[in-house]
Amino acid sequence: MSSDVTQSTYLENGWFIDSDHPKIKAFSKQHSGKTRKDKTRSVELYLAVRDLIPYDPFTIRQQPEFLKASSTLADGRGFCVAKAVLYAAVLRAAGIPARIGFADVRNHLTTPRLMELMQTDIFHHHGYTEVWLDQRWIKATPAFNKDLCDKFGILPLDFDGNTDSIFHPFDAEGKRHMEYIQDHGSYADVPFEELMGVYRKHYPNMFSIPIQNIQGDFEQETDDVSSDGV
Repeated sequence: MSSDVTQSTYLENGWFIDSDHPKIKAFSKQHSGKTRKDKTRSVELYLAVRDLIPYDPFTIRQQPEFLKASSTLADGRGFCVAKAVLYAAVLRAAGIPARIGFADVRNHLTTPRLMELMQTDIFHHHGYTEVWLDQRWIKATPAFNKDLCDKFGILPLDFDGNTDSIFHPFDAEGKRHMEYIQDHGSYADVPFEELMGVYRKHYPNMFSIPIQNIQGDFEQETDDVSSDGV
């Protein structure tokens, strides 16, 4: 199993997980320190993607180019799948096998505008990353940056390279936050048409409304929600 993974597509450059892109390589090298330990580097890269690339659910597009890891890095923000793809790319650039996975998640905290667009509190095909460490796959979720978590009263997710890092079931005040409903497995690269099919089915508003009417400042909306006491 080990040789299959370390010599497989989980280390290769992909169309979405474009780990050979010069800026992906540079980011990976810059934020993985000088250690040669995969576990330590995977944690450093996790924190870099989690906190330096703000979470923004309004960045979803119908064109596949937007989900390339290099595009997310250039944009400087992304939603859960985009950040999972970026994390997988910088891991591969560091020589650490990685892939992406999808699961349906019930989200108990959101902003009014996002809820209006989605018309549901279920995030279908929420994205996470799986990292190959100690001869096994470990889940990591770099979606919510620490600043956003602080504003929304959500406990930031840490990753130690030993156990799965998935959304906490409760927020900082003990209220329900995230609940996993169904896992859809993992992939060597983004199954774009499948992903878009799921989004079009469950979030028709996201694709029927002009893109300029969807774009916004999610962190500002979070500030507004917090100030209103929601």
